[in-house]
Amino acid sequence: MQAGRRLRLPALGPVVQAWPWALLVLALLAVRLSKGVGFTDAYALLSRPFWPGSAQGEWVRSGQALNDQTRLRQLDADNRRLRSLLQLQGQGGRELAAAVISRQTGGWWQQLVIGRGELQGLRPGMAVTAPGGLIGRIAGVTPTTASVTLLTDPGSRVGVWVGRVRRHGLLTGIGTSRPLLRFLEKDPGVRPGDVVVTSPASTLVPPNLTVGVIQSVDDRAVPATEAVVQLSAPLEAVDWVQVRLP
Repeated sequence: MQAGRRLRLPALGPVVQAWPWALLVLALLAVRLSKGVGFTDAYALLSRPFWPGSAQGEWVRSGQALNDQTRLRQLDADNRRLRSLLQLQGQGGRELAAAVISRQTGGWWQQLVIGRGELQGLRPGMAVTAPGGLIGRIAGVTPTTASVTLLTDPGSRVGVWVGRVRRHGLLTGIGTSRPLLRFLEKDPGVRPGDVVVTSPASTLVPPNLTVGVIQSVDDRAVPATEAVVQLSAPLEAVDWVQVRLP
């Protein structure tokens, strides 16, 4: 070997350039094997100062308590309503309970459909009541359903009686929530607050069924006095009814 000759080592440039990529591959492999647990823990640690505190927790508990109270009140109201329906059905041996299954969206004060029909003995003309009093009559039936014409329907006509002054009248639907009571004489002597029931002389519905209360009186109506009647059964909230069987 000649003096002064230097020993040449192999070049390390490619190896030095490749080691960062190898570390990246190893890091990605570790993330893949650990399913990102490390990143999740790191995120949780960094975001901890922004977690909901005691105030937010109190809001959540208050919201849950309000929800529980609302559901409890609703269940209690449903329980009382169903008990009253069962009591009414037990008292009247010729009544059939039926659920309201649909209403006309364009005629809320005209008709509703109940989940009982011809197979259960229902026929057109039968009186339909709800908690509070009379609401209408059956207009048509199918084997399992029946349509009910409400007292507020413009085609409804029912003979009624004001017991305090012993006067008859004709309750007529006008398509709103309150029907109109037309009397047979000019000065019947009625006043707001008088109770209206079905007429003892009526052949369409059973007598002495509660209908409602007179809200206002028009003495200047022609040809006879007219009165607006507030029905005692809230039609907008009725979901169960009783059909009066013969």
